[in-house]
Amino acid sequence: MSIRLITFDLDDTLWSVKPVIIAADTTLRAWLAEHATRLEVLTVERLQQLRAEVVQLQPHLDRQVSELRYQVLRRALLQSGYAPIEAQEIAEQAFQVFLAARQNVELFSDVLPTLEQLRREYMLGALSNGNADVRRVGLGEYFSFALNADMLGMAKPEPQVFLTALARAQVPAAQSVHIGDHPQDDVFGAQQVGMRTVWFNPERSIWTGEREPDAQISQISQLPDVLKRLAE
Repeated sequence: MSIRLITFDLDDTLWSVKPVIIAADTTLRAWLAEHATRLEVLTVERLQQLRAEVVQLQPHLDRQVSELRYQVLRRALLQSGYAPIEAQEIAEQAFQVFLAARQNVELFSDVLPTLEQLRREYMLGALSNGNADVRRVGLGEYFSFALNADMLGMAKPEPQVFLTALARAQVPAAQSVHIGDHPQDDVFGAQQVGMRTVWFNPERSIWTGEREPDAQISQISQLPDVLKRLAE
């Protein structure tokens, strides 16, 4: 059957996310050191504790990374003695500082030419559990739509995430393919609604999930040929 829609995971599929988060966190800490001088040191252990406290109070935030990070910052400020309104204002500003820095990604070298090729033949969409913005990272022109956990109030592998994408594109699952690096969130999630799947596996790891993906790739540039084979 012909393929009309391709949906992409973003983090660790189109770029490596670890260095992005490390750099954004460094930028955030520098800003807080200047603008929140009474804030207690945010050690890894303290951040884990704050996160656990926030999730215990608001379990739905566990997969909504933006709101969770904001609430952790706000709680840290409150516990450091800031008044509620001041804590809210500082947390909002701090989160925006982090979010802006978080958009400074370094695309894998083959991403742009591959997306340029694919958009001539398919509708492209982005499905992410993170808070990268395809427009702010320079990919807005390639995607017809982009959805993330913050927007939807749910995260992959929830079937509704993929069903929302199919509804947005007005394309049936049988004519759609999802590409991502995560066996559970991406491959299993898309399989649940009948989409075909391509596992982005640059480390060439052994598949350990239940149902194998329809294809595996170690480089994004391999995708056009794989899609043609899937459509045969």
